[in-house]
Amino acid sequence: MINREAKAEILSLATQYKAVAIVGPRQSGKTTLSRMLFPDKEYVNFENPDTRLFATDDPRGFLSNYPNGAIFDEAQRVPEIFSYLQQILDESKTNGLFIITGSNNFLLQESISQSLAGRVGYLNLLPLTINEIGNKKLDSNTLLFKGGYPSLYNENIEPNKWYSNYIRTYIERDVRLIKNITNLITFERFLRLCASRVGQLLNMNSLAVEVGVDTKTISAWIGILEISFVAFRLQPYHQNFNKRIVKMPKLYFYDTGLAAALLGIENSNQLDLNSYKGALFENLIVVDFIKSRFNQAKSNNLFFWRDSVGNELDIIIENGNTLVPIEIKSGQTVTNDYFKGLKYWKKLTNSDRGYIVYAGKTLQKRSNHISIIPFNEMEYIRTELENLKEMGV
Repeated sequence: MINREAKAEILSLATQYKAVAIVGPRQSGKTTLSRMLFPDKEYVNFENPDTRLFATDDPRGFLSNYPNGAIFDEAQRVPEIFSYLQQILDESKTNGLFIITGSNNFLLQESISQSLAGRVGYLNLLPLTINEIGNKKLDSNTLLFKGGYPSLYNENIEPNKWYSNYIRTYIERDVRLIKNITNLITFERFLRLCASRVGQLLNMNSLAVEVGVDTKTISAWIGILEISFVAFRLQPYHQNFNKRIVKMPKLYFYDTGLAAALLGIENSNQLDLNSYKGALFENLIVVDFIKSRFNQAKSNNLFFWRDSVGNELDIIIENGNTLVPIEIKSGQTVTNDYFKGLKYWKKLTNSDRGYIVYAGKTLQKRSNHISIIPFNEMEYIRTELENLKEMGV
C-alpha cells in the first residue's frame, strides 16, 4: 500500500464537513485510498448498472439503505441523488458521513454546487508524486515513461499495455459520457497531437488545422481533457515588466506516462535520443508541484513567464507575497546556460532567490541564492518555501 500524501488532508476534511469529495482521473487511487481511510463505511460503486438504476429510479429509497453513510464511487453517474443527499446532510450532526469520489470534475462539481455547496470538502487526487513513488534509485527516464498511476507500482504490469488499455477505455467510454463525439478516430488523433505539444504554447488555430476541425471544436475538446484530468493549461504570469508578455497558456498532461504512450515511446531507453524528452521532463516537474498543492486541498499557484523576445521561466510560484522563479533542465550536468533565465528574472525584478530542478543527483546551494535541486528531492523546495512564507519573506 503506497502511503499517499493526501491522506492527512482527507481525514482533516472529514472532521470539518458533512461529506468529502475526492476527484481525479480514473485509476489515480481514489477508491483504494477512500476504503483504506474509512474501512467501516459501506462501499457503493455506481459503475454497476443495477446499483445505478436503483439510485436513479428511487433516490430516496436508495439512500435510506445507508443511515451511517457510505463511500459513493463515481458519483457523477447518478446526479439524481444529490438533491436528496442535501436533506440527509443537513439533518445529520455527523461530519464525514459520506465520501464521494468521481473521475469527471465538471459533472461532479456541477452536482455539488447545485445541491451540496458548503457541505462538502473537496480534494483533487492525481497520480503519484515523485515523493510518493519513493524509490530514489529510479532514474528520470523511467519516471517519464512509467508515469505515476499506482497500478504500475503495485502490480507487475507492462506500462505499454496498461496505457494502451487506459487510452482505449478513456476514448470509448469516458469521452462518450462527457460529450457525444461521433468521430472518435479524429478525437484520438487530437489527443496524440496534444501529447506532441506538451510544454508548448497552446495555439488552437494551428491544432485545429492539423486535426481537421474548427477552433471551436478544439476549445471544447481541450475542455474535455481538463475535466477528465488528462491535460491542463498552465497560465502565463501576466504582470507586465515593461515588455510585451506572452498571454497564451502552455499545455501539459497530468501524467507523463500517458503522454509518452500517446507519443509512441515503447521503453524508457528511447527517451535518451527522443526529441520530446526535455518537454516531458518539464511536464514531470510542473505537475509534481501541482500534485503537492492538490494533496493539501490547495489551488494551483503555478504560472510560467515569457516575453515577446524569448526570455522565459518555466515556473513562477506565488508563495504568499513573493514570486519564486524555477527553471527546469532535463540534463544531468549543470552548465552556465542553466542560469540564463534566472539571471534575467533577477535583473528584471530584483529577486534574490531561485531554483533549478534538473535530472542530476547532486543538490547544490550557490552563493548567488540559486539552489540546484535533483528532480527526486523537490521536497527541499517545498519545505523551504513554506518556511519562508511563515517568516513573512
